[in-house]
Amino acid sequence: MIKTHWAALCVLAAAVAPGVAGAGDVAGMVKVAKGTVSIERDGKRLAAGVGTPVEVADRIRTGADGSVGVTLRDNTLLSAGPNSLVIIDKFAFDNTTQDGKLSVGIRRGTLSVASGKIAKKTPESVDFHTPTSVLGVRGTEFVVEVTGDRDE
Repeated sequence: MIKTHWAALCVLAAAVAPGVAGAGDVAGMVKVAKGTVSIERDGKRLAAGVGTPVEVADRIRTGADGSVGVTLRDNTLLSAGPNSLVIIDKFAFDNTTQDGKLSVGIRRGTLSVASGKIAKKTPESVDFHTPTSVLGVRGTEFVVEVTGDRDE
C-alpha cells in the first residue's frame, strides 16, 4: 500500500514540476480563428478553431483567407496573418515564479506579438527566429514579416 501511494505521489510531482516543456505539452490556446487555420501535430493536420490547445512543437498554419490569435500560458499574445507558418519551438512557464523560456519560429507570413510574463521577467529567455535572423525581446509589442514560401 505504501508503494502505491509513493508511486502516485511521484507521478503527481512529475506532472506539476516546473521545467522545460517538451513536445505535447500545452503552451496556450487558440482564442481567435478566421478562415483557414490548422495545426500540424505529430504528422497530422488538425483544424484549429477557438479553444484548440496549442502544444510545444505545433506548426500553426493560416491559409490565404486565414488569421489566428493564440494566447500562451504566460499571457504572450501571438497573432498570425494570412499565409503564415509559425512554430512553437520551446515553451516552459512556472506560474508561481514567472520563470520560463519561449522560442518561436516564423517561417513565413506575419506575426504580431505582445509579450507576456516571461519576457517581462527575463527578456533574455525569449526569442523569435526567422530563416535568416533571431530576434531578442526587449520591448513589449512588435511585428515580424517573413517573405517567401518556406516550410522548414
